[in-house]
Amino acid sequence: MRKIYLGVLALYMGILASHAQTKDQPVKDTTNYQSRKLTLDEVNFVSAYYHQNGNNSAVTGGIGTENLTDFANTLDVQLSKLTNNGHKNTYLFELGVDHYTSASSDKIDPNSISSASRQDTRVYPSLNWTNSNVNTGNAFGFSGSYSHEFDYQSFGGGFNLTRLSADKNTQFDFKLQAFLDTWKVILPVELRPPGYGSGSNKDSRPVDYKPRNSFSTSFSLSQVINTRFQALFVVEPSYQKGLLATEYQRDYFTDGSERIEHLPESRYKLPVGVRLNYFIDDRFIIRTFYRYYMDNWGIRAHTAEIEVPIKFTSFVSVSPYYRYNNQEGTRYFTPYGQHSPTAIYYTSDYDLSTMHSNFIGANIRLSPPNGVFGIQQLNSLELRYGHYMRSTGLNSDIVTLALKFK
Repeated sequence: MRKIYLGVLALYMGILASHAQTKDQPVKDTTNYQSRKLTLDEVNFVSAYYHQNGNNSAVTGGIGTENLTDFANTLDVQLSKLTNNGHKNTYLFELGVDHYTSASSDKIDPNSISSASRQDTRVYPSLNWTNSNVNTGNAFGFSGSYSHEFDYQSFGGGFNLTRLSADKNTQFDFKLQAFLDTWKVILPVELRPPGYGSGSNKDSRPVDYKPRNSFSTSFSLSQVINTRFQALFVVEPSYQKGLLATEYQRDYFTDGSERIEHLPESRYKLPVGVRLNYFIDDRFIIRTFYRYYMDNWGIRAHTAEIEVPIKFTSFVSVSPYYRYNNQEGTRYFTPYGQHSPTAIYYTSDYDLSTMHSNFIGANIRLSPPNGVFGIQQLNSLELRYGHYMRSTGLNSDIVTLALKFK
């Protein structure tokens, strides 16, 4: 039920690792291969606190509080095992748990003391298996995921493929993902048909359930141009089908009428991105990214990002970053009370409006050779802060902590 801007929660750290162990009496084959046991490589942990404020809630037709807080935590465990044919099987299990409170969701039924959607906890485990050739670097794998929240549940599956050139300077990656979701259709209290429930677990009255299926692909090509310059090009087309409107969000019309949000039941998206990294010297790196986005709802967007990691010592670095986004909104959007009564599709969700935004922050990373705080296995610690400012008046802050033992 949330609209949370957690783009900076893409920190990948770890917590626990152990060395590969061999059998007491290794069994050798004709290639002199030594079989290995299943090894714990690392356990990653990321914890983030997010808070936003604004005054354009889509729940109340584009006006009203957007106050929201989210406390998100993910923990993943990575294990691996070498096979007799020189391949490596990697198993990655991840468990995510988010808890949020949303003042705007409470307006679905403002007559209640606190509606069931006022706060909720989302749980989302996933499992990934990858088989890679140790010598060539080529790999393929499969993934599965599950997510559950107050008003929906989701099952996901994916496939990934990696191919490297002989000199390993060129890499091609392909990903395919599908998410099959079921949404509980919660309606604003004043727009519910007679006998229609609130969606609360304590309410025995029936509610509708509708599907929303999402399919995405990713094609990326990375190239080491020289010892200082690297480039990556990525295309990520996707398609959604099903309930794409959020039906507890209200829309108001010029004739004074009120309806639930109504949007097309299919959507095509096409983001295209380019990433360029330049290594100035041992202390400075310039990382840049540009993405163009378009979809069949009429949204067009440009995103530009720069990050400059600065290494003060071999184990202390700071990375300031900045991101700018400019978006042309969907043709279905108008502000509060400005929809035409003859419109077929309509929304007052400012996420889909014409706007621009700025995101600025910094990341501090510690990775001393003897471990963080003298703890040998605590390989690194990262602390990241970001502040988001949108032209619609929405502002947010996010603080992220990541640890790695290895």
